Amino acid sequence: MTKIVVIDPGHGGKDPGASANGLKEKDIVLKISKYAKAALENNYEGAKVYLTRSTDVFVELSERANFANKKKADLFVSNHVNAGGGTGFESYVYTSINGGSTEKMRSAVHYEVKKVYNGFKDRGKKKANLAVVRETAMEAMLLEHLFIDTKKDANFLKSDANLKKVAAAEAKGIAKALGLKAKSKPVAKPSPSSGGSNNLYKVQLGAFASKANAEKLVVELKKKGYKAYIDKE
Repeated sequence: MTKIVVIDPGHGGKDPGASANGLKEKDIVLKISKYAKAALENNYEGAKVYLTRSTDVFVELSERANFANKKKADLFVSNHVNAGGGTGFESYVYTSINGGSTEKMRSAVHYEVKKVYNGFKDRGKKKANLAVVRETAMEAMLLEHLFIDTKKDANFLKSDANLKKVAAAEAKGIAKALGLKAKSKPVAKPSPSSGGSNNLYKVQLGAFASKANAEKLVVELKKKGYKAYIDKE
């Protein structure tokens, strides 16, 4: 059965979110969200993924929640970047959540993402009265990816390679939360050129009227590790 996931890149358009160290929150979370969508669809079976925004546009908080509700999503994940002089990664669910499937799903995602932030503080799994986790009808969580106004954190977030790792971990956590299976990777069939054939092909490198020149070439080839011999016609 297909699982529907809505990933929400926070802020956008006229609302840049937090800004510092040459970065804007809206840009970082859009990248993470797009990478996570691609990772889910490319690597796991049975996932249909939607983004609340795929470009730099402003979307009201209620519209984000309504979008997920209309899609009848099985899971909602909102990506953000923190600010305020701290450091590290943290995640949120709604204040009234006390155990249950939402907490289990959040724990699965939190666990995978925090591993990518090795060397940064794990600020823990928290609760808050946030609109996007309050107004969504399905299990929902909000992730705060490091602090944009802390240099160490910002330097990490400046790397697209790092953001792809974060997104891959987020996708893995979502897959675990929803019980999605990894897609099997196709096994390449051996070809004659890769040694997978019983055929044997020989290449003649040269023909010489002088035996001395032929012997000289054989010596050079053997020095380079090739099997070489003289075949007199």
